[in-house]
Amino acid sequence: MSETLQPGLTLTRRITVDRDRTISFMGEDCRVYATPLMLYDVEFACRDLIKPHLGAERDSVGTRVELDHIGATLLGMWVDITVTLAKVDGNAVAFDFTVRDAVEEVGRGRHHRYIVGIEKTAQRLKAKVAKAAAAGG
Repeated sequence: MSETLQPGLTLTRRITVDRDRTISFMGEDCRVYATPLMLYDVEFACRDLIKPHLGAERDSVGTRVELDHIGATLLGMWVDITVTLAKVDGNAVAFDFTVRDAVEEVGRGRHHRYIVGIEKTAQRLKAKVAKAAAAGG
């Protein structure tokens, strides 16, 4: 992990809300940015912000999200997702984020991630596969 991984780092990413990022259950006239896809986009922005500071053998996984989805963004509009590294506590990191479209703020919250070694994580997951097979699951 690099000494450059410090609170205050920020990244803004513009995303176009395409059809795959919208809800469908209220019909075509009500297609808006879906909360789970907003979260997906926020998580990747946070990961992408810190990844250059981690080295090739490390990455991060999400551990907690506090998300307020406070406005509707229509199909075809863009959103700017701004993530700011708020806290570094060993391998635990936390980000504050906002999501804005051309009209208003539509989301905000905090996202926590944990920095992991890729090889160690792969070994742990393989061990879980073996335990699940042994348990019949």
